Amino acid sequence: MSQALELSRGLDPTKLRPAFERFGRLHLPGIFRDKDAQAIHAALVAAPYHRSLTASGKSYDIALDTLAAMPAERRAELEAAILEGGKTGFQYQFDAWRLSDRMEAGERSGGALDGVYDLLNSPAFLSFVRTLTRDDRCAYVDAQATRYRPGDFLTAHDDDIAGKHRLYAYVLNFTPSWRPDWGGLLAFHDADGHVSEAYTPTFNALNIFRVPQQHAVTQVASFAGAQRLSITGWIRER
Repeated sequence: MSQALELSRGLDPTKLRPAFERFGRLHLPGIFRDKDAQAIHAALVAAPYHRSLTASGKSYDIALDTLAAMPAERRAELEAAILEGGKTGFQYQFDAWRLSDRMEAGERSGGALDGVYDLLNSPAFLSFVRTLTRDDRCAYVDAQATRYRPGDFLTAHDDDIAGKHRLYAYVLNFTPSWRPDWGGLLAFHDADGHVSEAYTPTFNALNIFRVPQQHAVTQVASFAGAQRLSITGWIRER
């Protein structure tokens, strides 16, 4: 991108803070200028994804061409293990591309996704988050691109892992059009096992929430008319 990304000038973290403090989460539409959001969407469509999943209690990142070449019997076994794990435990399957790893390795392309990573770790964004949350510990942000296709999901979890120093989770959504009945909702669970709130993956919107907080991404329906494209990660302390 020829110009550095900026947050929408209409966002005032001081005015948004009471809602965040009350609920521990917030949905912010119109986070970028529309032309920038369109460029990010195009970059996410073209990103070199791999398959990210858990099976039999283990996590795997598998190249898409490797997965496509897998014998049918082995592929069926893998799919059965994924579905079985989803019945009772933490389980996921979606496409991912670890933007933070690429940036930390110095593998820049000068494109829109580089710009997103730079913005997330800029003084402007970190100041926005610190003001919104009243939390001066916010030091840096990691990021990965994700693509959920029909059948993909992420079961309930709270993001709280010892040693990871996760303070807040975020999702930046870039699917131009999405219907709630297509699934792919960021769903928050209450102590009674109900969905207390759920966010549709609205184009050019930021979802941010406090860690720990029980949540899931509901399975994308077989009839979904688009792919759920996003950039997601955590805001961390050192």
